[in-house]
Amino acid sequence: MSAAVLLCAAALALPGTAGAQAAEQAAEQAAEQAAEPAAEPGPEQITNGDLAAGTAPWWWTPNATAAVSDGRLCTEVPAGTSNAWDVIVGQNDVPIVAGESYELAYTASSTQPLTVQTRVQEAAEPYTTVLSSADPVGTEATQVTRTFTASVDLPAASVQLQIGGGEKATTFCLDDVSLRGGAEPPVYVPDTGSPVRVNQVGYLPHGPKGGTVVTDADEPLTWAVKTADGTTAATGRTVPQGEDPSSLQRVHTFDFGDLTTVGDGYTVEVDGEVSEPFAIGDDLYDGLRSDALAYFYHNRSGIEIDADLVGEEYARPAGHLGVAPNKGDTDVPCQAGVCDYRLDVSGGWYDAGDHGKYVVNGGISVAQLMATYERTLTAPDAESAELGDGELRVPERDNGVPDILDEARWEMDFLIKMQVPAGEPLAGMVHHKMHDAAWTGLPTKPHLDPQQRELHPPSTAATLNLAATAAQCARLYAPFDQDFADRCLKAAETAWAAAKQHPDVLADPDDGTGGGAYSDNDVSDEFYWAAAELFTTTGKDTYRQAVLSSDLHGDADAVFPAGGGISWGSTGGLGVLTLATVPNGLTADQLGEVRAVVTTAADRYAQQSRAQAYGLPYAPKDQDYVWGSNSQVLNNMIVLATAHDLTGKAIYQDAVLSGADYLLGRNPLNQSYVTGYGERNSHNQHHRFWAHQYDATLPNPAPGSLAGGPNLTAIASGDPVAAEKLGGCAPAMCYIDDIGSWSTNEITVNWNAPLAFIASYLDDAGDGGQAAPARACEVTYSSHPWNSGSTVTVRVRNTGSEPVSPWSLTWLLPGEQRLSHTWSAEFAQSGRTVSARPLAWNKALAPGAAVDFGFNTSASGTAPDPGAFKLNGRACSAG
Repeated sequence: MSAAVLLCAAALALPGTAGAQAAEQAAEQAAEQAAEPAAEPGPEQITNGDLAAGTAPWWWTPNATAAVSDGRLCTEVPAGTSNAWDVIVGQNDVPIVAGESYELAYTASSTQPLTVQTRVQEAAEPYTTVLSSADPVGTEATQVTRTFTASVDLPAASVQLQIGGGEKATTFCLDDVSLRGGAEPPVYVPDTGSPVRVNQVGYLPHGPKGGTVVTDADEPLTWAVKTADGTTAATGRTVPQGEDPSSLQRVHTFDFGDLTTVGDGYTVEVDGEVSEPFAIGDDLYDGLRSDALAYFYHNRSGIEIDADLVGEEYARPAGHLGVAPNKGDTDVPCQAGVCDYRLDVSGGWYDAGDHGKYVVNGGISVAQLMATYERTLTAPDAESAELGDGELRVPERDNGVPDILDEARWEMDFLIKMQVPAGEPLAGMVHHKMHDAAWTGLPTKPHLDPQQRELHPPSTAATLNLAATAAQCARLYAPFDQDFADRCLKAAETAWAAAKQHPDVLADPDDGTGGGAYSDNDVSDEFYWAAAELFTTTGKDTYRQAVLSSDLHGDADAVFPAGGGISWGSTGGLGVLTLATVPNGLTADQLGEVRAVVTTAADRYAQQSRAQAYGLPYAPKDQDYVWGSNSQVLNNMIVLATAHDLTGKAIYQDAVLSGADYLLGRNPLNQSYVTGYGERNSHNQHHRFWAHQYDATLPNPAPGSLAGGPNLTAIASGDPVAAEKLGGCAPAMCYIDDIGSWSTNEITVNWNAPLAFIASYLDDAGDGGQAAPARACEVTYSSHPWNSGSTVTVRVRNTGSEPVSPWSLTWLLPGEQRLSHTWSAEFAQSGRTVSARPLAWNKALAPGAAVDFGFNTSASGTAPDPGAFKLNGRACSAG
């Protein structure tokens, strides 16, 4: 057994398992090694670590003063600094050799308690780091010891203790500093808790209910579901599955789907081991829908975050509005040599906990938020009421616009601002990104960021992101703000024309200083997505032909590959989902072909879910869990949810629910990856402001924040925490809830967007379960076609027990139909969105009562009847 495999086996150890046996062997080996004479410590790399020779060669930042006092180096730290690196004590020219292990130790105290950011890194850009840790130091002398294995050679590294960022002045004293080579880092063993893994939030009463237990047992084991008072509610036998290739754990699965009794505090017991508690109920995901969407308000740029909406600990001043020390986003120059103009690119969402704003990440994110709303117009089981005006945590509430569209507009405004102005070179194209000139430090509140902001070159990918999202914007905002909808459509068509003129302007893969490069050398998927959105909105033949002539059209393997799927760099699937669900001008045969692409992909993802011991609809080739693998799981779940909306087949919804189980605790680490949900949830994600692990005065991430998840390339990425802790990890185990692990524990808008979509879908699924109350309305839609149109009569019946007053019925009118003569209701049509509201005499719908109204349509061809109707935002059944 190799050393890496031995470490991995020890890391996976659980009582009564093969992993435990490996751990015992490792412990025996360690004991044997301990009995041997201790190896000589490596050479000392720190000069004058005991301060006996004065201050040299120690240095400190110019804003501090330092001197040796009582054998310690004491530094006077000024009050009011913004960032930890604003005040540093350090020593340079320390040789670090790749592959060697080291132990850094020091003793420190501070008259005001603080958190030291302990670093061993390059002294200059790109500041490659081999050790990064956050170490609390108080008024009493504290000894800090850190071990690490260097991932790269640093011939002249800098050992730094970063001690700024405090509101009060303090005196920081340091002594007994040592950095010796040859120290063996301790084996990191993740705390995985109970071997019995379940969805720690819970299960819908009439949905599937599965779990996994890690065990070496060859034969089935007895499982029992216990209520909060210890009563046995269900029992059965586990099914041995052998070794799970994603985790190298030997596991069994169990199924308790027949248990439908609503309740809290359930647990599952297997072989004396007890799971985390969970609930069974219809309303489990209502809070997650709200929290996942609130994430975007939390991360808005250019607006104060209001304590009344998010709580005092998350409130903050507006960031990047040009108020010192900000340089601001209202007058941003390009990088040198890129352009000679400046743009107001204020607003939008901070991307990934840092302060950068990226069009290709923002594009997919805002598209999925708008799709979350648009689904309520197209899917029979979707409810729009919970996304409506006054329902979410946005400051624009009570303005007559659905709150989710208010949130999406904050990003759409920013995306449009990133368009190159008319008259400039590459006019109509879109700047790829904008962010600080150098990487934003951690932690940094947005309003305290002092760096210059810069526009980066335009790209075809960014331009097509705007074309797609602005086209989607045009049709969704038309009922609420026609001027904004027109502005979106103009930006979309301008961007499309510019992309067609410049089809291969690609982002530079080496443009990674201060922000991610987000390079993409294949933009055929962005062209397909943009064409699909523009065609759906406008019906123009130019866009129809671009859709039908694309190599991606009808190719499920291309837009929804088996090992991946939708992502910021693979957006063709977004176009497919729009074409499959939103009424458009495709023929019946063409629409059937598009929908077959969706169901073909969904069949594949559903099979992956059924085949895996942890039930997730994600099976990358060679178990290559990608950066942000949790978002990939969610994007596959969106395909499954859409297939369920289209077909009603339970197999697709079951796979969505199983994917939720994985994300919320039924996984190899027994970890809920969503902050605030589950007993063992991620709460130290990588973020500049939500940085409690680095600074106790700052908050943990807000509830509803999704961690990126296992990443097989974490160590190779240069992530210092991953390099220190995750060596030899199995693919699904390559994750750690540490703020320093940016490759596994990042949070970002394009991961929370699919979470918001799925949370909304799951909440609707709970509302529509077998135990849920019957729908409170029924719609009978009768269409009588004639040569150039049709006459339609509609009956709406209140099948509930409460009166409805006033009422509003909303639906999408397929094809190119336009309303002409109407009667018995007040009608409005914006594009394909139609609403009917009462007149003075039929304003109230009593229980059991019905109202009849109608209209004529004009159209150039036949069109199917609408598929979904919503009465005051609630789904109606068909009469």
